[in-house]
Amino acid sequence: MKILRHIPLMLALLLCCSWVSCGDDDPVSTINPQPEQTPVKEQPTNDNDNDNNPMNRQIKFTIDGETSFTATLADNSSAKALLEALKEAPITYEAHDYGNFEKVGELGRSFPRNDQSITTQPGDLILYQGSSLCIYYDKNQWTFTRLGKVDGLSQSELKKAVKAGQGNVKVTLSLP
Repeated sequence: MKILRHIPLMLALLLCCSWVSCGDDDPVSTINPQPEQTPVKEQPTNDNDNDNNPMNRQIKFTIDGETSFTATLADNSSAKALLEALKEAPITYEAHDYGNFEKVGELGRSFPRNDQSITTQPGDLILYQGSSLCIYYDKNQWTFTRLGKVDGLSQSELKKAVKAGQGNVKVTLSLP
């Protein structure tokens, strides 16, 4: 009978011990709290993820082996196809003045067309009929595909670079 008298006391002691061990305060983690770790996601390395970066759409023009300038391509299937072709090898073609507003020449291959009615500005790069590249040094309006824009040249600097009005030139397109 003496044991039965102590059972409530033992149960109370056991209950107190279980409450203490189930508490939120873990003395070890309170002394040395561990920072929460967030998993780091690796960024994909697919080249298509960088299409919006203009530096990844830049090409180089060299006129008659002398004068060079860069252009930034548009974000369309025509410009992407040209960029892919340039990753394989530079493209060289002969360009002539047309209409006193552009240098134009056959690229020797066809590219996808995204034709729309456009009023060009000096520096615009236009794909005409899918296989000719026009470097505009003045204004014009027609239906064709915008490929891009020459970087940072004024109209007079561009005219000088492409030898506007001076006959045929050899144009080499390459990656910078």
